[in-house]
Amino acid sequence: MDSDGTQDARGTHASPVPRPAGPPEVPAVPPRPPRAPATPPLPDGSAFLTWLRAPRPDAAPGVWRFGHRPRPAEEPEEIPTRQLLSGALIAFLVGWLIWSLLQNGYIGTWWWVPFDLIVPDAWRGGDSDLGETGTFIVYQGYELLVALGIMIGAARLGRWGEVWRRFVTPRFRRPEAQEARTVPEDDPAQWNELRAAGAPDAAERLATEARSGLMRDVDHARILRAWQGVRTGRHSLAGFSGAVLKDGAAACLHPSGERDLPARLARHDLITGQVRLGTTVDDARNPYAYRGTGLALGPDLLGTSLVAVGPAGSGKTGTVVRPLAESLCLHALAGRAAVVVVGAAGAGLGPADAYDVVVRIGNQESEYDLDLYGGTTDPDEAAAVLAEALVGDLADPHPGSDSRRSTTVLAQLLGPFRAVHGRFPSVPELRQLLDGAPGPFAALRQGLQDAGQESLLRELDARERQMGQPGDVGGVLGDRVALLDRPAFAGFFDTSGQSRPFTLKALDHPVRVRIDLPQRGHADASKMLARLVLAQFTASVAVREDRSLFACLLLDDATGVVTPEAVRGIQRLRSGNAGVVLTLRSLDDVARPLRGPLLGATGCRMALSGLTPWDGQDFAEVWGKEWTEARDVTDRQIIAETPAGKAVHMLRRVITGKAPTARAVTVRQVERERWSASELAHAVPAGHAVLSLTDVKGEHAPPLLVDLRG
Repeated sequence: MDSDGTQDARGTHASPVPRPAGPPEVPAVPPRPPRAPATPPLPDGSAFLTWLRAPRPDAAPGVWRFGHRPRPAEEPEEIPTRQLLSGALIAFLVGWLIWSLLQNGYIGTWWWVPFDLIVPDAWRGGDSDLGETGTFIVYQGYELLVALGIMIGAARLGRWGEVWRRFVTPRFRRPEAQEARTVPEDDPAQWNELRAAGAPDAAERLATEARSGLMRDVDHARILRAWQGVRTGRHSLAGFSGAVLKDGAAACLHPSGERDLPARLARHDLITGQVRLGTTVDDARNPYAYRGTGLALGPDLLGTSLVAVGPAGSGKTGTVVRPLAESLCLHALAGRAAVVVVGAAGAGLGPADAYDVVVRIGNQESEYDLDLYGGTTDPDEAAAVLAEALVGDLADPHPGSDSRRSTTVLAQLLGPFRAVHGRFPSVPELRQLLDGAPGPFAALRQGLQDAGQESLLRELDARERQMGQPGDVGGVLGDRVALLDRPAFAGFFDTSGQSRPFTLKALDHPVRVRIDLPQRGHADASKMLARLVLAQFTASVAVREDRSLFACLLLDDATGVVTPEAVRGIQRLRSGNAGVVLTLRSLDDVARPLRGPLLGATGCRMALSGLTPWDGQDFAEVWGKEWTEARDVTDRQIIAETPAGKAVHMLRRVITGKAPTARAVTVRQVERERWSASELAHAVPAGHAVLSLTDVKGEHAPPLLVDLRG
């Protein structure tokens, strides 16, 4: 088996892609003929340098950090605009009136008393030592001090400082921010870390490429990834410097030779690793620090896995899966991630040129096949994964259940077959063995006898005795395998070496994979294949050697995929630097006993608009409750006791049409659901979603109302 995740016994590999002349090299992926760069170089480096030098302050989970301006955690008590401006104007008029009255002597000359007490008598007359000009300046100076005092008092009463901060200061922030970010103190475009480590020539070459517009964000991320390999000892400094000096920004290329995707639909920031999905709504139900900020996801959040639930047309594929797939493909080009995207053919998961491997199951023109056994040579491991794919949905849905009987049945056949033939059976051969066809059984028995495989012969005898017995799952397994033994899948899942099967063992490399499931007429087979990919993914990432590479499986429409074993596998992904993204039309597509464990196993949960109240109830339970302030307002009628009071009340009733009342306000702390089932079902606008987040470090973000179109 090749290390690139494909097999080819006929020598039909395409011409290999170009590789860098010197180390460090990116591990191999299935080769494909090179093509011209998807995105032409920038005309100059100004746009790239602006992006590179933009501030990215630390922020709460999910906040789009590119150019983010932090907000306070609590909402300040803000005076309404109309009240603030009218108060400032009234204070100004009052101050002007007081000054006018002082100037015209309408309120006496008492305000000159401090002047008379402080200023010497010799300074007051025109014949003083100061002269007429000096005397004028002294008097005018005192009047100026009095006017300044009145203005300060009016400013404090009228909150002029708040007016300045709210309406004037924001106009100057943008130019100041642009000036501040033009020349940062530690310019990342200078690659000072390389200079300090003894590679000044390589640093200067990269700085020149950045200034001239020959470097992209993917190049920057890819070279940083290679530099991390130098710091950890995987690559040598001399090899890294040599590659940079030779190829510049194109050094350490991905084996596909690509430096960008054919097109981008979402906003990406490869320095933080984030992709922007939308904008957090300025709503009272959102924490103040999140309101109006961009909402973004990255490997730090996807490492806890994501489940998104919403009906057809709510935007799961276009606003969630497609941007995440695009982002992870960029990470793969930078040598940071391996991504597998699974969906129906034509689901809009990105062009074929954005992937290294495209497996079109059921399409006879597909260049790649799918390895039914996950690339393993261990019959027990292959049996466990295949049993999960075939009958995992038929197992007891309670989390403690398993499918050991199905695994045992398959292992009793796969082990003997591999011992005789040196490979696992194809789909027709496996179906015949599960159905108990006499000819294949006899041939397999004879082969084991000739090879002296007594232990495997006993396995085969045990399988033969169990066939036809009550409770035997062999017939069920045979019926499920029959779904793949169809003319549409002829030539697929081949084990004889006549095809190029892709195996998820290739997740040790930064590979980009898209698997298209049959779109029509094979719904049960598609669900079974989706379970197969998920089972192989969870099994493969657990045994990876290089876990610094983030691995992610994006499964568009996970109907019928969530099983007890799948939930257990998802729970183990975080420790292996991996995650999955699952989308569902409804939680009804998951067995009732598994809904709570599924929502508990995933750190990121998204409820899109159009959710049913029953699905909303499950989300409301997992999001829990919070303490909030409740205000009870009570109006009671005022009863007048005196004749004058009764006359006043009667006059008020005639003018307003209402009886005089007194309002009583009671404030208390109550515990309520963060988002109720009714709110999730009816208060989430179209194109919006409610999303809670948890990163791999355990930091949480409460449920946030997000506009996925912003």
